[in-house]
Amino acid sequence: MNFEIARRRMVETQIVDRGIRDRMVIDAMLKIPRHIFVEEAMSAQAYSDTPLPIGEKQTISQPYMVALMTELLELSGTEKVLEIGTGSGYQAAILATIANRVYTIERIRTLALRARKALDSVGLLNVNIRISDGTDGWETEAPFDAILVTAGAPDIPDALLSQLNAGGRLVIPVGDQFEQTLVKVTKQEDGSIRRESSVACRFVKLIGKHGWSLDD
Repeated sequence: MNFEIARRRMVETQIVDRGIRDRMVIDAMLKIPRHIFVEEAMSAQAYSDTPLPIGEKQTISQPYMVALMTELLELSGTEKVLEIGTGSGYQAAILATIANRVYTIERIRTLALRARKALDSVGLLNVNIRISDGTDGWETEAPFDAILVTAGAPDIPDALLSQLNAGGRLVIPVGDQFEQTLVKVTKQEDGSIRRESSVACRFVKLIGKHGWSLDD
């Protein structure tokens, strides 16, 4: 399989044709080899228009959703970004191709180690990975210019809002355990919050102290 051709076709038909216009997002999606971030047995499906399982009951998001969430952050290239839910590492790779520095938290150790290996293999050394409860954020590295949550939450964790810089953007799926709405939050200079709804979506649950419990 020619992965480069498949990747270009993915970007043209799944990303650009659906309205993604941010050139930095498009270029990042063209650059990062998505097949590196899935299991070898599924590499032929890496550029398909769907999420894929990555083990531990987790998934790598649909390419369009990765692009849309990244575009909503409105990155310029200088930001310090926090990602909650490293998963395969693919979303972190897209963020790190654009932003200055990415801090990403994963609660499942095996996924974090696999993501680290994949990120290193494509030369993205501006990503820090922590194994922890992502709903607490990363207080010692705060504040962040942008925060991206790649799991569905019952509401926006206060800890994440408090770690967002004035003028910063936070993107998170909010809803019940079966369906969410993608929400973009902008923190105003006076500390107030502007909340905007985007598209309906379905993510795995955000597990943690300020999210869902494993028993839910």
